[in-house]
Amino acid sequence: MPLPRLRAPALLAAALAAPLAFAAPASAQQLIESYTARLSRADHFNSYGERLSSPAAIIRQDRANFHKFGVRDSEDEGDRYFSDMANRALMERLLERGRTTGAARRAIVNGTPLIRVDVYDGPRGPFIEVSVD
Repeated sequence: MPLPRLRAPALLAAALAAPLAFAAPASAQQLIESYTARLSRADHFNSYGERLSSPAAIIRQDRANFHKFGVRDSEDEGDRYFSDMANRALMERLLERGRTTGAARRAIVNGTPLIRVDVYDGPRGPFIEVSVD
């Protein structure tokens, strides 16, 4: 049985709609904020002097040092999102929802890397992606 022939307007509509079908998932997340920061030795210890052992806790301490305590490294950039203490408190959840590599996690815990943090708003709420430069 031969396939039905599409008329020009239907063919044009189908051609225009096809790219939109693939673009929909990308528009489901929106970049809210980006910043870079050096995770120095000071960022690896909490206010009680205890060593932090998770990437999220270290990144959270970096933002608390930056916004609350004024302890800043020369490569630290400001951000609006984590200036809010309630958003800093969500750091662990944001990283769990987000993406980073095992190598980046190890570098954060064991070193003093320069990181880039991208904060997104997605279908399940905000999340972060962390990369090590």
